[in-house]
Amino acid sequence: MSVDLIGFLGVVLVAYVVPGPDFLVVVRSAAEHPSKGRAAALGAQAGLCVHMLAAAVGLSVIAARSPVVYDAIKLLGAAYLVYLGVRAVIAARRAARERAAGRGAPGDDRDAAPEPASREPQPAGARWRSGFAQGFLTNVLNPKAALFFLSILPQFVNGGGSVTGQIFFLGILDVLIGVVYWFALVAVAARLRALLSRPKVRHRWELTTGWLFIAIGIGVAAVA
Repeated sequence: MSVDLIGFLGVVLVAYVVPGPDFLVVVRSAAEHPSKGRAAALGAQAGLCVHMLAAAVGLSVIAARSPVVYDAIKLLGAAYLVYLGVRAVIAARRAARERAAGRGAPGDDRDAAPEPASREPQPAGARWRSGFAQGFLTNVLNPKAALFFLSILPQFVNGGGSVTGQIFFLGILDVLIGVVYWFALVAVAARLRALLSRPKVRHRWELTTGWLFIAIGIGVAAVA
């Protein structure tokens, strides 16, 4: 098997460095808890595996050549991103109202200290499932991921060998690179948890990422 590994690695690294919906999902999850961030990262890569399998058996060709199927996938992904954004904005505003209602004692400077969780902490299992599901759905409903495996990845395949085998090889390599990248990103984001635990910072973070999700979702839907 002979593939253009150098060129492929360059394209993959650029694709991961440029922030997208999966970047926001992983970082937001890691800010809540490192284990949730790792779960979101694994979920995102599992979503890529679905596209890799689809490309290997030709299903992505059908999706890409059928405007109805492609637009349906696109709109589902857009709706999910908007849903995540709306949920984040609502949660941020609810937490702000709860903090405002809880103030009142003289000298009680709650904004200067780390904020106790405004919601009940999730059990480890539920936290992992939530992170994995968000990462998985974000990527599996992302038509750009499907088109990457359909149009970009084959450019690095040697026509003289097994096309299916090479697609699997490059796809698995892409997924493994992503796992390493996301886990490194989770480690960085986890170190910022103390900063993000401050009420004002947390509120701005939730609103900013929430509106970013909504904007990306609307942008995806607008070009569908």
